[in-house]
Amino acid sequence: QVQLVESGGGLVQPGGSLRLSCAASGFIFSSYVMRWYRQAPGKERELVATISTSSGITNYVDSVKGRFTISRDNGKNTLYLQMNSLKPEDTAVYYCSAALGLSVYWGQGTQVTVSS
Repeated sequence: QVQLVESGGGLVQPGGSLRLSCAASGFIFSSYVMRWYRQAPGKERELVATISTSSGITNYVDSVKGRFTISRDNGKNTLYLQMNSLKPEDTAVYYCSAALGLSVYWGQGTQVTVSS
């Protein structure tokens, strides 16, 4: 049974930091490209960051470059998103996704709220 379980969301003040985790099971995690997406209320889901299978390649949406870092631990089957210098516009539900060819898996999401 494939599972992606996000954790680490919460309420944080502007300028603060959070670290999201995504625990994977039920598939060969190291073979999948992993991504973080987010969806704010009333908006479409947005790709935030991508990491290759071996962590050699990462990509970010312009709005988070220099503030967010995506990483993975293939030994622990876990994906991470370190989020620093958070802004109110980062408020959204954050989802992790695993992709290999036509196989795409999604987590249930974790809420991140940036507010004073």
